[in-house]
Amino acid sequence: MPKSLAFSLPTPPIFLFWLAVVLIGSSHWLGFITPPVALAMGLAFALAFEHPYRRQSSTTMKWLLQASVVGLGFGINFTSILHAGEKGFGFAVASIAGTLVLGWLLGNFLGVGEKASRLISVGTAICGGSAIAAIAPIIEADDAEVSVALGTVFVLNALALFIFPALGSALGLTQEQFGLWAAIAIHDTSSVVGAAAKFGAEALSTATTVKLSRALWIVPLALGAAVWMKRKRPLASASANASANAPSTTVALPYFVVLFILASLVNTFVPGASSLGTWLVPAAKTGLTLTLFLIGAGLSKKMLASVGIQPMVQGFLLWIAISAASLFAILHLL
Repeated sequence: MPKSLAFSLPTPPIFLFWLAVVLIGSSHWLGFITPPVALAMGLAFALAFEHPYRRQSSTTMKWLLQASVVGLGFGINFTSILHAGEKGFGFAVASIAGTLVLGWLLGNFLGVGEKASRLISVGTAICGGSAIAAIAPIIEADDAEVSVALGTVFVLNALALFIFPALGSALGLTQEQFGLWAAIAIHDTSSVVGAAAKFGAEALSTATTVKLSRALWIVPLALGAAVWMKRKRPLASASANASANAPSTTVALPYFVVLFILASLVNTFVPGASSLGTWLVPAAKTGLTLTLFLIGAGLSKKMLASVGIQPMVQGFLLWIAISAASLFAILHLL
């Protein structure tokens, strides 16, 4: 064959990666590719192949998740945000404080490294990887400690996506009860939305609203971590040389939460704007399903191997504690 006509077939990882993207992108019409299925596809890909686009996929995943959450806002009435936020505030304060204290106790008991333990606790208390990414530079966690925390939270987060809808049905939870429970007890926003979407439309609205309101707690928590680090440093840290090496206290504000609220306001109060939801909301759900595939595909055997038994036990016990406590409160105190 002449060189001008020669071509090379894509390697199996590249071909299968793009085939999965196309199938999941068509999930709204195919019907059988649910969020848990998409995550399972990503996990299978990660365990079978080396990711061909790891760096690009990580960036795409972040922006796709945020854009999809904003898109969901065009299908949610603003009054439901106020209602869900009112119910979720008390739970947020109690569950975040309780999780951080219990995480500190478990970390000490199990002998987990101090910084890895704090990152696992923060990721469980608020919103998984986003909280870990915000706090890690402030407490000067190294790459290994961040990987341990992310790996622990990710594995448990993936399990929750499969387990919670089944448990919610078995327990006879209402749509609102399940949405509130998922928002408190599941780590990452993507899996919260995925689990709630499988349970029902009202559960999705409640879960999305409460979870995003919890994400705002990253800001005071990050500021508190900065104060803690400053007090922990020796007195010599006040010198010019020490301050030059001080950890960053910059906090990444979750601006997409504000855009989600604005989208809901437009949907509620702008005449005719509700028609946008007829195509934006399905597109957002498809985007979140694709996000879950990218999260699964971004896993690596190296990340799983780096976790270790003690951090996983800490993360698992924290997850069980916050899941059980929040479920009890939802069933008996509301």
